[in-house]
Order: sequence, then structure tokens, then C-alpha cells
Amino acid sequence: MDGVAARGGYRGVPHTADLRVEAWAPTREECLAQAVRGVCASFLDLTGAVGVRRWDAVVRAERDEDVLVALLDEVVYRLDTEGEVPVDVELAPVDGGIQGVLWMADARSLPVTGAAPKAVTLHGLAMTGGPDGWTCSVTLDV
Repeated sequence: MDGVAARGGYRGVPHTADLRVEAWAPTREECLAQAVRGVCASFLDLTGAVGVRRWDAVVRAERDEDVLVALLDEVVYRLDTEGEVPVDVELAPVDGGIQGVLWMADARSLPVTGAAPKAVTLHGLAMTGGPDGWTCSVTLDV
């Protein structure tokens, strides 16, 4: 990764009729947070967005990939039911998963730049960690 994981980040990857996001970071929790940021930035302009509501989340699953899916499922659910998206994400490890604070903004107040995700898929799902940091890939239906 040549130090890339030390900084952390995300990118969208071209994928037919779906949204694919790759994320990287020095820790598992920051990689998960970068994945959330990447998904939200794929369809909204988050520049200058301010969180107005706090969402305390706990996600538990046996595998890291399942934690990623469950976290993004919650993000998609909140978008669909509450019309809000996380604009600031802080995650910490807990037994069997993660806990975090996500600051949410009204999605309707942000400029739309693409199609909103409807569901997380298992196609191409990956999350790996090593001495150089963590990476993950996830695909969502739009």
C-alpha cells in the first residue's frame, strides 16, 4: 500500500449499474468509516455538510465483512426511513463488532450527485487487514 493506508481514503470504482466503493486506512475501524464516507459521497456533495443529529450505533457480526455489510445496511436504512446520512463517523472496536458515533445531516439539504444506494450486495465483498493497514471493497445496488 506504500503508506496509502496511513492516510486513509476511499474511491468509487466503475461497476455496471451498481455502486462500488473501495476504502483503506491504518485501522479496521477507520477503514469502515472511510467506506461509509465513500458510499455517502458517491451520491451527495458532502462539502461543508454539518451533522445535526447524533446516531449512536453498535454493530456486531462474526466476520469483518459482515460488520461492513451490517453498518452500510444501517446507513441505507437511515437514508430510506429518516432521509439522513452520516457526515462524520467515529468508530471504535467492541467485542464482536464496532460501536460508534455518527453525526447525521438531512440528505435533502445536500446537492445530489448520483443515484442513492438501495441495498448492499455480497458480490465482490472483501475486507482484509495486515501490517500495512486495512482495505475493503463493497458493492451496492442503486
